[in-house]
Amino acid sequence: MLPRLTLPQYRDGILARDRATLARALTVIESDLAADQLLAQALLAELLPYTGRSLRLGITGVPGAGKSTLIEALGQHIAQPLAVLSVDPSSPATGGSILGDKTRMETLAQNPHAFIRPSPSRGHLGGVARHTRESILLCEAAGFEVILVETVGVGQSETAVHQMTDCFLLLLLPGAGDELQGLKRGILELTDIVAINKADGENKQKATQAQRAYSSALHLFAATAPPVLTCSALTREGIPELWETIQSKADLTRRPAQALAWFEELLRQTLWHNFHSNPAVQQLRPQLEAALRAGMLTPPQAVARMVAA
Repeated sequence: MLPRLTLPQYRDGILARDRATLARALTVIESDLAADQLLAQALLAELLPYTGRSLRLGITGVPGAGKSTLIEALGQHIAQPLAVLSVDPSSPATGGSILGDKTRMETLAQNPHAFIRPSPSRGHLGGVARHTRESILLCEAAGFEVILVETVGVGQSETAVHQMTDCFLLLLLPGAGDELQGLKRGILELTDIVAINKADGENKQKATQAQRAYSSALHLFAATAPPVLTCSALTREGIPELWETIQSKADLTRRPAQALAWFEELLRQTLWHNFHSNPAVQQLRPQLEAALRAGMLTPPQAVARMVAA
């Protein structure tokens, strides 16, 4: 492991748009060590005036929809500096990550204007890395004007990504008419744009039919249905139109509410951690659990005693 830099070295390196320094700073952000977390929070405070100037796009989709291929196509089309924060599924045994996104986005990874950062989810919020919000701020301070956050598409990750991005894109496939029924209503209510990928070759007609079907069905979920577009990440057809729609649908007015949601989440996490780290609580909990199993206490009584402790 590389030795940690000083706070001024991290700050100056990021503001100078040095990729190596940014990568090392993101490692500090993702660390669970107490010393690293103190350094991370001090760094964020230093860089806060240089953040908030990007377009933040969240992307999710059904399995096999081609999220990584679409991100690569968008990245090749977008002229501005682009950062991709892609969260890989973590190993439940080791907490390790597959970290395969740079392989799947080989062309984009070689683009000097792009930065790809796969991060292990560690089981947090169904796939969204715990410190994705902090990572977004660092990338903004490093001069990236577009931030793409790719979800693993499971659990609560879509809700979490919606709470940190300006536009939320749902990627679907043509010729899969039943997949809309399988999607959670909550995801559809969060969606700003629906894109039907792989609309090329023999799939082109199916994609057009799916576009009409989805457009009609989505009116049942919301008064203002999101636009439904077709595209091909492989041939790049429809990518310019998709990017124009993303820019038009990006809503920066969400950010104050998102900041409050982040505050509430961190507050809950901190209170929960501090509560269970309290020696009196740690000593009392086994006794209360035994009493609960024996039927000698009700859960509300047990909670009251833990809080009192």
